[in-house]
Amino acid sequence: MTTDHIAWQQLLATYPSLNGALQAADVASGPCGSALAELPVLEVPEGSTLFREREACQGFPLVLSGEVKVSRSASNGRELELYRVTPGEMCLVSSACLFAGQTFTARGVTTRPTQLALLPAPQFRAALASEPFRDFVLGLFAARMADLTGLIEAVAFQKLDSRLAATLLGHGAQLRATHQALADELGTVREMVTRLLHHFERAGWVELSRECITIKDSVALRHLATQGA
Repeated sequence: MTTDHIAWQQLLATYPSLNGALQAADVASGPCGSALAELPVLEVPEGSTLFREREACQGFPLVLSGEVKVSRSASNGRELELYRVTPGEMCLVSSACLFAGQTFTARGVTTRPTQLALLPAPQFRAALASEPFRDFVLGLFAARMADLTGLIEAVAFQKLDSRLAATLLGHGAQLRATHQALADELGTVREMVTRLLHHFERAGWVELSRECITIKDSVALRHLATQGA
């Protein structure tokens, strides 16, 4: 990771709710003198681990470019993706750790080259006194919880073949991904995904090639996806 210094305009353009939080957090000494303008920006390569389970949370991440995948891992090596954080969004796990003063319960990994800044924990808590920033955090917190509820329902109540069909349809006519990546997204093992994909191919629904899946019969896949709903 390398560091740079954040541009005032870039920060406020990506997270406009911070504008009112500056005074509430007592970190602003003027339009050009805010301590936020001195926050280091991390230049993080693709595939870097930003945080792990049971580590202490150092602050509130502000993603300016790129993407962070947040997931949980089991002792047997299986991984379940919870959500992804893109510019202007919030990491639910990080904010929950800051609220409760607890360690991380998930892992965050960059899926592409990423720029982010870290708002230290004391400034994050003070910034919550600002209504726009507090509404932003709580609003995204509620949205993330709704996403996780949907994920729990999908894992608990939908069959894997239906979930795989829905995932394929959600990526358009052609998906470039490994079977392992699909397994991680679905919270299962690669062997199960490979077995189902070959079943789909024999049925004429998809065409498989190296790290590429082409949909041949979207109607059949859509029918299967709705069966698991």
